[in-house]
Amino acid sequence: MSEDIMSNISVCASCGIAEVDEVKLKECADCDLVRYCSDACQESHKSQHEEACKKRAVELRDELLFKQPESRHDGDCPICCLPMPLDLSKSVMMMCCSKLICGGCYYANKIREIQGRIEHKCPFCRKPTVATDEECDKQNMRRVEANDPVALRREGVVQYHKGDYIKEFEYYTKATELGDVEAHYNLSVLYDEGLGVEKDKGKEIYHLEEAAIGGHPYARFNLGCEEKENGNIEKAVKHWIISATQGHDKSIKALMGYFKEGKVSKDDLAAALRAHQAAVDATKSPQRDSAEKYYRIEDNSNIED
Repeated sequence: MSEDIMSNISVCASCGIAEVDEVKLKECADCDLVRYCSDACQESHKSQHEEACKKRAVELRDELLFKQPESRHDGDCPICCLPMPLDLSKSVMMMCCSKLICGGCYYANKIREIQGRIEHKCPFCRKPTVATDEECDKQNMRRVEANDPVALRREGVVQYHKGDYIKEFEYYTKATELGDVEAHYNLSVLYDEGLGVEKDKGKEIYHLEEAAIGGHPYARFNLGCEEKENGNIEKAVKHWIISATQGHDKSIKALMGYFKEGKVSKDDLAAALRAHQAAVDATKSPQRDSAEKYYRIEDNSNIED
């Protein structure tokens, strides 16, 4: 920000009145360059400020977009407090409380109950688990009615399997309004494929960006692919480095490919590889290894049957 802008930031950019006890200035909603004493002043100054405002808004958006997220969108398992596995098949969503539990904790709880011959309950909220799909649907709808964003998104998935893409879109939209990152990613897919809504590349990118900012590695990877298609290799690499540090395998492969072409430095690739491995290792535990082995054996026995 220039010294001129800094010197004028405490005065209205339109009329020049200074901020005092009687006058409170409000910042432009789209940038951090100027402030106004009233809506009328902001409107009268619009033509002079518009170009600089749009440029700064893009800069601010990029700063936010390429900032390394503190954590992934799915966070940690609420039982063992380890980062969730990136593979969704290695975790369980509890219908009763909308908590995502890692497979290791779910399996450990199951073994504890079998050995103790006790009733099967949710590992998190300790409510008895329901037995039928109909009961699960009723349980989820109660949480939908309570505006639980996870339940709303999950109901969107239910509508997808029913082929009702319009309702699917509606549920995802409600979930995003309540801050659900995964729902932003799901909406990007609908806008890309034109399911339940007209295809819209701009809105697809917007929801991918919102998901990526929220720590969604798959959304981040897709943004990298979009930038690659647009010829913006530098931005594509930035996206893939961030998603690689979140444990995303395809991003590492993409970076290795561009390293061979000389578009990724040796140091950047090495740093991404170390961060990727650290992210993967952070999701491991003996309980999760035992669960994976158990369910693999169970799946193989079902195939043989």
